[in-house]
Amino acid sequence: MADPYAMPMRMLVLPVLCACLAAAALSGAAAWAGVGAPQDHGQSAASQRRQTGQNLPAREIERRVIPRMPGAQYLGFDYDPGTEIYTLKFLRNGSVIWVDADGRSGRILRTAGN
Repeated sequence: MADPYAMPMRMLVLPVLCACLAAAALSGAAAWAGVGAPQDHGQSAASQRRQTGQNLPAREIERRVIPRMPGAQYLGFDYDPGTEIYTLKFLRNGSVIWVDADGRSGRILRTAGN
């Protein structure tokens, strides 16, 4: 005797599989669309402010801050257009150090980490 539930279960597999694949594709595309957007906005804002003379170039900020971090490896920076602050990241003895610098003056505002 055939199982009364076997036929409906087989009929459900393909639609459920298609729905799962569609949901995964849509959620992956939505997540991928947001990658890099905040950083790109920050870079373009920093560039615009630098070109109009409101901010120092990132290389000038680095030139002022990096020598004040002896023994630390420089990893790079982020820029926050809302506050016009550059956050430079360093690595020393396995610890990450963040240094916030004013984008207008290059002055170090604060240091966090060891």
